Amino acid sequence: MTSKEMQARTKAFAVRVIKLVDALPRGLAPQVIGRQLIRSATSVGANYRAACRAQSRAEFAAKLSIVVEESDESLYWLELVQETGLIKPRLSSAIIKEANELVAIVLASRKTAKTQVRSVNRQSTIENRQL
Repeated sequence: MTSKEMQARTKAFAVRVIKLVDALPRGLAPQVIGRQLIRSATSVGANYRAACRAQSRAEFAAKLSIVVEESDESLYWLELVQETGLIKPRLSSAIIKEANELVAIVLASRKTAKTQVRSVNRQSTIENRQL
């Protein structure tokens, strides 16, 4: 998946979450949970875009860590929405699946980026020793 495709996917995730939150019943709990969910879900795409503009592999990996946190937090709020019965499971199961997939994708990307940073750091250390 290209970075542009991932950017589109994270934006689509945010749009779906916004629509889901709009469908929640009125009340204090749905309002509080909905706000938290919108904040974390929209942060996934915003922080992924920021990661794509990183100036180094280390910065990219660090920014992906934020995306992992926000994706996982979104997953938490979505599970809470489902488990409290605020929305029917048939309406929330697909978006929960998408949140799980986003967490997995970003975790794998972060792992790869961190491995590449370590590799570059090791290579720099070896080169410095040879000087």
